[in-house]
Amino acid sequence: MRYEIIFAPQAVEDVRNLRAHLRSAVRDEIEAHLRHAPTRVSKSRIKRLSGLARPQFRLRIGDVRVFYDVAESTVEILAVIEKSEAAEWLKREGTPE
Repeated sequence: MRYEIIFAPQAVEDVRNLRAHLRSAVRDEIEAHLRHAPTRVSKSRIKRLSGLARPQFRLRIGDVRVFYDVAESTVEILAVIEKSEAAEWLKREGTPE
């Protein structure tokens, strides 16, 4: 099944703020991992976030974290942030279950 990938306005801004080589890598990895199997959890890449209703998942791309939700046939990218800012972002923006 092919999923439609939608970027939230904040995620678009996050991607624009990345350095060029990171921006390219993030786009490639999002396409490779989230287009066809966004809920396939793996030890190294995709993690389902427990205790949160939103975001549901995290994709790891080096030192960048992509937080996203999956609904039916769409993947909504909520944020694309550096690892060092991830915990703070989750506290501020995460929605508990």
